[in-house]
Formats: sequence, C-alpha cells, structure tokens
Amino acid sequence: MTPLDALSGTLWNALTVVVGALLGLTLRGRLPERIAGVVMQAVGLVTLLIGVMNALDLTRVASPPGLVIGLVALAVGAAFGEALRLEERLERLGLALQRRFRGGGRFTEGFVAASLLFCVGPMTIVGSLQNGLVGDPSVLLLKATLDGISAVALAASFGAGVLGSVLVILVYQGGIALGAGAVAGALPDPALDPRVLLVNGVGGLMIVGLGLTLLEVRRVSVAAMLPALPLVVVLYEVVTRVLPSAAAVVPAAAPLAGVLGSP
Repeated sequence: MTPLDALSGTLWNALTVVVGALLGLTLRGRLPERIAGVVMQAVGLVTLLIGVMNALDLTRVASPPGLVIGLVALAVGAAFGEALRLEERLERLGLALQRRFRGGGRFTEGFVAASLLFCVGPMTIVGSLQNGLVGDPSVLLLKATLDGISAVALAASFGAGVLGSVLVILVYQGGIALGAGAVAGALPDPALDPRVLLVNGVGGLMIVGLGLTLLEVRRVSVAAMLPALPLVVVLYEVVTRVLPSAAAVVPAAAPLAGVLGSP
C-alpha cells in the first residue's frame, strides 16, 4: 500500500472542507444572520449528539474503568494544557494566519472551532487508522461529508478562518494515517482496542464541550484539554502494567444498556 492510499480519505476530507467553506463564504453576504444563526444551532446540536455518542466509548472499557481513567486524564490534561496556554497559542496561530491571508474579523474563532470540530473525535482516529492500516477510507469519506456540510455553516458564520483548518486536517489526520501505515498490523482491530476507545471517549467529551460553545450555552476551553488525548493512553498503560489482569472491553451494546438501566 502506497502513502497515497493511506492518505486517500484525508485528501478527500480536505477537499470537502474547502468546497464547503467556499460555499459558506459565498453565502455569507446573502445569508441572513438569523438563518446563519439557526444553522449554527443545528450544527451545535448535532455536535452535542456526536460528542455524547463518542463519549459512551469510555463505558466500553470495563477494566480498568474507562470513565475513571477518562475523567482523570481530562482533568489533568486540562490543567496541563491551561498551564501551557494551549488555547492562547492556537489563537496566536490563527492570528498569524489572519495576517497572512487577510481573513475576516472572526478568523481566529473560525479556525479554532473548525480545527477542533474536524479533528477531535473517534471518526478521525479510527478512520485514519483504518485508512492507514488497510487502505479503507470509508469512515473518513463519511466524516468528509459531515465536515463539508459543517464547513458551509461555519464559514457563513465565522468567515475564512474555516479554510485554515484544512492545514490541521492534512497534518494531524494525515499524520495518523501515515503513522498507522508504517506500523500496519500492530493493532489487530483498532475499533476494539481499549486505547482507541479511551481516546475516542475523551475526544467525545471534548466534542460535547465544543457543542456547548457553538450553542453559546457556555464557553468551554476545549483546546486546553487536548493533552488529555495522549494522557489517557499513558494512564491506561500504567494501570494495566501495574495490574496486568485489569484489561477488558465490553460489547458495544452493553454501555447503552447500562445507561438506560437495563438488567
């Protein structure tokens, strides 16, 4: 499998975001603010739903408890990210791109919101791993469709900053796919690997925070929580090495049944 095969889904994802963002910019002057606001609310609601569904992956890691590891990783990661001023650094990067490309007044907000929405979540991780390991871009193609639709609404609301997120998609998502291709076969089934489930779950919680921000319910410093993604894997490895028997994954339907109180 060639590197181009591993990057096929990522390249298509980047293309749909560019097309969607350009369409959103075209509609920006013609789309009434009240309509753009309603569309953004719809995106926010879908973002919340996706985040909640992804966060349930934490409950699929039964031993050690995924919810506990996820909570510790998110709390410690957020504190570490805040100490490093990650959100401020992302904003500075957005401002640098704004000066270079002469974006709109909300360039930074659009860049950060789109980058997080498009790159933090299980579809990015699992899809990139699947594309890199076996050359199957199907998950990323679905993600590309969702991202393209979201890019229309984001660009109509935030402006050209959404286009800057394409660079993040290519570097982050493409990097995962290429890395997975380099270690093909190391993970027999990425979708069931506890470490992938934990990253997906923590990413889902961050997506919930982004949804709350998009809905203007409360501004959540999601960027500061980014260190939680690698940290949750480190915590899992430490716990399972200290307690070798503590490693179990439950079936996908079980967590939802538990939440609903089924016997």
